[in-house]
Amino acid sequence: MRNRIRSVDQLRRWIHITDDELEAIERTNAYFRWQITPYYASLMDPNDPDCPLRRQVVPKMQELEDDFDILSLDPLEELAHSPVKNLVHNYKDRVAFCVAAECAVYCRYCLRKRMVGDGEYAMNKAELQEGIDYIAAHPEIRDVLLTGGDPMILSDSNLEWILSRLRAIPHVELIRIGTRFPVLNPFRFTQEFCDMVSKYHPVWINTHYNHPKELTEDARVACDRITRTGAPLGNQTVLLKGVNNNTETLKDLFKGLVKMRVRPYYLYQAQLIGGTKHFRTTIEEGMHIMEELRGRISGFAIPTYVLDTPHGKVPLTPNGFLGRSGDYVEVRAYGGELWREFNPD
Repeated sequence: MRNRIRSVDQLRRWIHITDDELEAIERTNAYFRWQITPYYASLMDPNDPDCPLRRQVVPKMQELEDDFDILSLDPLEELAHSPVKNLVHNYKDRVAFCVAAECAVYCRYCLRKRMVGDGEYAMNKAELQEGIDYIAAHPEIRDVLLTGGDPMILSDSNLEWILSRLRAIPHVELIRIGTRFPVLNPFRFTQEFCDMVSKYHPVWINTHYNHPKELTEDARVACDRITRTGAPLGNQTVLLKGVNNNTETLKDLFKGLVKMRVRPYYLYQAQLIGGTKHFRTTIEEGMHIMEELRGRISGFAIPTYVLDTPHGKVPLTPNGFLGRSGDYVEVRAYGGELWREFNPD
């Protein structure tokens, strides 16, 4: 983490920087910083600026072609649902608690560009305690997601400080940690961390793999260590043009995740965030990919394709149900075949 790549000179040790990337690093830095772990940099193709991993983390001039104001946009209206600093209470029974404002790497499509890397959103213990007190005062909250930024940027002792206080609240049934560290810095998941987390179960960990090239042996070891300590692992992928917007790439990704005992959970439609126009696909393209996945990999390897909105997540499902005719319903199977099922009204 101390050796993260933050300068052009450092980046040149890993890739051949194009003129476009060089200009983008200079011109986008005013509104969204960049940094890359050496581990993740080692996975990028040094000669291909369209490498799907490189596209996720190295700035491009395409970011400046967007009309959205990156400094103010909050597409999910999280600020409007934040009763205390960095705590988002959108669903009645659960909250997202942004306990850190920094990440191992600043992904170019980040949902929270407005806050990551901004000291204004950093949390001290008094502010963390205010969020914990809010959760304790609302017995309807049964599920707490620790997110950010990335909670794994915190030390084990600071994470345990948060976990222990949440676990002491009787109505908090489930604690989740949302982190991209298994992808960007898998060495963070030491046995000491896993032993600490195991004291506060049930704890679930959700991570964020976007491409099969991210499924390395180091990643496998980290995920295996996490699951062996009793924390189930789920994955949330973002559908990104030029990274994973084709059936074969996503099929290989989801099959590889299941092999590592990581459950594909959500496939997100890319949000309307400033600087991300070049990453966005149409929803119809995403639904077509999901339709092609059906029947070609195991059902538990297929995530739910969702659009996140200020009113919650909306499933974007292929139209398998075609309608009713008397006592029968008509459905379409994955191969396109039609079936009439007896289902009396």
